[in-house]
Amino acid sequence: QVQLVESGGGLVQAGGSLRLSCAASEGTFSSYSMAWFRQAPGKEREFVAVIGRSGGSTYYADSVKGRFTISRDNAKNTVYLQMNSLKPEDTAVYYCAAARRYSLAPLNRNAQYDYWGQGTQVTVSS
Repeated sequence: QVQLVESGGGLVQAGGSLRLSCAASEGTFSSYSMAWFRQAPGKEREFVAVIGRSGGSTYYADSVKGRFTISRDNAKNTVYLQMNSLKPEDTAVYYCAAARRYSLAPLNRNAQYDYWGQGTQVTVSS
């Protein structure tokens, strides 16, 4: 059982930046693909970004490409999401997730992930 704990959310003005962190309890962290999803009020949870086990491959939703960067530090069992040029439409609860499966295609669907964090709120004011 992997426990994931997100941190770093908060309130920021449009155009600002935030860095989210997700710490994993599992010692075999490097065997999981890690992703960020988000859920805005009244909407379904949507994919944001994913990073491969070694950190060598990344994939982003079109809505955040060029503004967000996902990274990981396997020595610290932590995945990050650097969010720049934030927009009000980025307001959501952000979740990190871990997937055991290996896939050549990007893992961008909720059902592909085995473990989830509790979420951290990001609010972007206009």
